[in-house]
This record gives sequence, C-alpha cells and structure tokens, in this order.
Amino acid sequence: MGKRLLDYLVEEKEMKLKGGLYHHSQIEFAYNTNHIEGSRLTEDQTRYIYETNTINSGEKEAVNIDDIIETKNHFRCFDYMLDTADKELTSGIIKEYHKILKQGTSDSEKEWFKVGKYKTRPNFAGDTETTEPEKVNTEIEKLLQSYVKKEKADIFDIIEFHYYFEKIHPFQDGNGRVGRLIIFKECLKNDIVPFIIKDKNKQFYYRGLKEYKKIDGYLKDTCLHEQDEFRKILEYFKIQS
Repeated sequence: MGKRLLDYLVEEKEMKLKGGLYHHSQIEFAYNTNHIEGSRLTEDQTRYIYETNTINSGEKEAVNIDDIIETKNHFRCFDYMLDTADKELTSGIIKEYHKILKQGTSDSEKEWFKVGKYKTRPNFAGDTETTEPEKVNTEIEKLLQSYVKKEKADIFDIIEFHYYFEKIHPFQDGNGRVGRLIIFKECLKNDIVPFIIKDKNKQFYYRGLKEYKKIDGYLKDTCLHEQDEFRKILEYFKIQS
C-alpha cells in the first residue's frame, strides 16, 4: 500500500519540517478560512504568526486581537484534525474543533456563547434561516448517522455533508471554519485530494451553498476547482494524488 497524503502531513508535522506541504497547508488554510469569515490579517501576517509567533502590523494599521487568536487556534485545530483524521466523524470531534477554534476569543467570554457546545440562540447563515437551537443535536446526529454508514465516502458525499452541516449551522459562530475542517478531514480519511476554499472564491462558495438544493453544480464546481488547485501543490511537492 502506497504512502497516503495523511501520512505525509503527519510525518512533516512531527518532524517540524519548514517549507513543506504541512507548513504550506497550515498557512494557506488558516489565512483563507479566517479571511472568508472577516479576519483582516493578510497572508503575510498569517505566515509571520505561524513561523515566528510575531506579527507585522504596519505603522498605521490596527490589528484585531481576535484575528490573531483565531489564527493561532486554527493552527492548533489543524493539528488536531490530522490527529483525528482516520477516526469516524462524531459530534464529539466536531465540538472539539469548535472549542479549539474559539478558545480565548472575546466570544468565549460571553456566558451564552457556549464554546464547544451547540448554539443556544437562533441564527442566520447569510440571509438563510437555520435549524432552531433545540433541534440542533437531533439534526446533527441524523446527519452523522446518514453519512458514516457509507462504507467509503466520495467527494460528492463530503460536499453534500458540508451543505447540510452549514444549513443546520449548529454553533453560534465558527460554523464555516468547523465545516471546512471537516471537509479536509474527511477527504484525508477517504484518500481523496483535499481542498481549501480560497477567500477570493468565497462568492462562488456562498452561492453554491445558497443554491445547492436548486443547482448543486455551483458548490460542486467550486469545490472541484479548489481540489484541482490543491492537486497542483501536491505536484509541486512531487506527492502522488
């Protein structure tokens, strides 16, 4: 059996290898997924935080502390995602992603926010209604049961799971970041080339989520495009996909 992509990433993580696929993925993933959600950190600032634990804020630019904390948290969560990549997806893993991502942020100081727990207040995903708080646990468990019973998920199963996860919107905030980590995890678990949704393509990504029930091709095409982009990175590192 050949070496899996997950093996490369874990090996480089444990080696603390600089400049490799793991290093590149950490920075690209954290920058794009946080920027989609409103972070104002640049990709260079994200890289400084990862590589030097410092930040170049510029002379006149104020930096939001939460942006820094959530970037560092995403680095930690990416590692946890690799550690759990081969495990069956559970609500416990999903909640732990949220807990790691939101620890130490200003949201975590709000008693009602419930870091690592499902939402207690209704919320919208853009302009779309989501599942009521009291129904979230039941809906997530139904979604997981339907998904994990598949002997081997393909990329379209993972994309569909992502759509329904975001439709439920189980957490008060951080749903997109948790959902995109799940995509990466499940791709690795099922030996599928993973992908990172780029901030520059977020309008296509959001359209895909909004229109999925009518035209699922929007979201699928966006994800397949991003998968092709990640495949180019693998080719650069001479890793067979």
